[in-house]
Amino acid sequence: MMQPAAPAPEKALKTAPSAAGAAGKPASKAQAKSPAQKALEKLGLRRDIDLALHLPLRYEDETRIVRLADARDGEVVQFEGQVMHSEISIRSRRQLLVTVDDGSDTCVLRFLNFYPSHQKTLSLGAQVRVRGEIRGGFLGREMMHPHFKLAGGELPGALTPVYPTSAGLPQVYLRKAVLSGLARADLRETIPAPFLSRNMPLRLSSLRDALQFLHHPTPDVALETLEDRSHPAWQRLKAEELLAQQLSQLQARRVRAAMRAPALAGSVLRGAQHPCLHAQLLEGLPFRLTAAQQRVGQEIEADLKKSIPMHRLLQGDVGAGKTVVAALSAARCIDAGWQCALMAPTEILAEQHFRKLLSWLEPLGIKTAWLTGSQKTKERREMLALIESGEARLVIGTHAIIQDKVKFNNLALAIIDEQHRFGVAQRLALRSKMTDDGQEPHLLMMTATPIPRTLAMSYYADLDVSTLDELPPGRTPIVTKVVNDARRDEVVARIQAQIVEGRQIYWVCPLIEESESIDLVNATQTHQALSEALPDVLVGLLHSRMPVAEKKAVMSLFVDGVMAVLVSTTVIEVGVDVPNASLMVIEHAERFGLSQLHQLRGRVGRGAAASACVLLYSTGDAPRLGEVARARLKAMIETNDGFEIARRDLDIRGPGEFLGARQSGAALLRFADLQTDAALLAWAREVAPLMLDQYPDMAHRHVLRWLGGKAEFLKA
Repeated sequence: MMQPAAPAPEKALKTAPSAAGAAGKPASKAQAKSPAQKALEKLGLRRDIDLALHLPLRYEDETRIVRLADARDGEVVQFEGQVMHSEISIRSRRQLLVTVDDGSDTCVLRFLNFYPSHQKTLSLGAQVRVRGEIRGGFLGREMMHPHFKLAGGELPGALTPVYPTSAGLPQVYLRKAVLSGLARADLRETIPAPFLSRNMPLRLSSLRDALQFLHHPTPDVALETLEDRSHPAWQRLKAEELLAQQLSQLQARRVRAAMRAPALAGSVLRGAQHPCLHAQLLEGLPFRLTAAQQRVGQEIEADLKKSIPMHRLLQGDVGAGKTVVAALSAARCIDAGWQCALMAPTEILAEQHFRKLLSWLEPLGIKTAWLTGSQKTKERREMLALIESGEARLVIGTHAIIQDKVKFNNLALAIIDEQHRFGVAQRLALRSKMTDDGQEPHLLMMTATPIPRTLAMSYYADLDVSTLDELPPGRTPIVTKVVNDARRDEVVARIQAQIVEGRQIYWVCPLIEESESIDLVNATQTHQALSEALPDVLVGLLHSRMPVAEKKAVMSLFVDGVMAVLVSTTVIEVGVDVPNASLMVIEHAERFGLSQLHQLRGRVGRGAAASACVLLYSTGDAPRLGEVARARLKAMIETNDGFEIARRDLDIRGPGEFLGARQSGAALLRFADLQTDAALLAWAREVAPLMLDQYPDMAHRHVLRWLGGKAEFLKA
């Protein structure tokens, strides 16, 4: 292996990875972990199979020697030659300059950081093997900080892997660790042979063959097939990974099917003022349900009537009416004599739900409790008592709902809004609030970020998905404009015109304070500038660091129409409903994600007035916007459809960012790409149920190999 230009830090590690270290097997309490073992664990490399599946980022070709005369500038080449000259130059800065001649040409090796070991190996007359990027320089052809070692010895027969690593873990050590783990890992087949050729012929005979090849590919392989992961070895790994994901999702679904939940059918509120709460709520609503809301309501009703826990995701575009569906679901639960809890990620969103549901349910005699982290002690104590006694049939709040002190009397339905903003542990904590032994509450999760079909088939395969694909009548189309920040004065003039017409305006900023690394106009400065530009108008400021009481006061002024302009951070991204607001200005729109831009845009267009969204962008010192930013803004102009927005967002960001907090439990795909591997996903979906039924032991081993203990989190 070629010596790196820097000193070999692996000397401090002294020994090659042992089974206990490289494999990540638990060490005894008395055995202290070495820096290398800690670095391996930091990369998640705890088991032999983890090391075997730690695949190279790229490869270096050390299998051939080229003549310097044949090398092209910018090319990474390896050559052998004799050291003709070596000196330490101190002209501009101290550096080591070494001239090597291979008989066809000469090359200067330049080292800005070097040690005595460099000078010793690169001494005058030494025959050395050098590898690096060759380029033209002042002294002729040169290489900057190339790899080198003494010449001689056989050339490797395979490409040299370069692995993802971390501080304190050099490539030399990591290569040994991976090689050792690959040799020890249990790579026996976990996919029955008949399934390997089922609608997807795989040309490699085994997983071991695929891994051996990807760690040490032969030099004749087409590098593009490794880089784009189209090589059969990559296809085999991606198929295995997708199958593990589908198996784990299916296992979670089957485990849940064996659990028990209260069957919420009919009314037990005998003698109550409104014995049929669901029908009373429908009758009292000031609007008619859309066909989509009726369909989704029937899907949820069918689930709630069963004694199997519902595990349903309700997705719908901004303004599609998810809240009323949640209210009707809660009504069915309460009607059956049980409690319902609704948890939202922010206090503003939770309060929006509280106000709306209170206006619908309080006239029907339903007691609702409110829980947040900012409550005064006395009020909180009163709420906790109402919840524990069962007097409060509906509980609405933030993360405060899942705290240990919160005791439900008989929780049967948990509703989680904007579920992707909660972690797995938080969702599990809410489900654990049911006090009946042996039973689970029904779970309804809601999101205003529609899930593209490929994601629903993979990451959400364990859920039943209901979709609100129809907006209620009366929603006005939103005109979206992209405007350069240089035209800010025109935007302020537009705001003045809207205020004259009696309308209200949102102005959203990405930061609260100045950042040294990102020069963005912050909310505080914008609030001051707009207050000066609109001296006769009440301009409010809202951000996450304000005291809760101050936030509530600002929101009340805006909701009541007293405040004309609200300058805010993304704290108003979801849940805020002010029908009189008709203009949304988003500062530095190029910095926001596509789904976030769409969510913010959805705060307007909720009334009868024509509404608009202005996306202010700045290129800074750059001549033009970056490709990703341009793609986002272009999508916002071209469509108001949340499902199309979600599809484009997935194209731009990939599933990792798109899925948000769900990834804290279910591991994201490391190798497969849902956009290019749809055929492999279809194969995995077909094989998974057959394998679970016919080969349950192999299915278990397959999931354990790929997911370890992470599959347990899928139950959330």
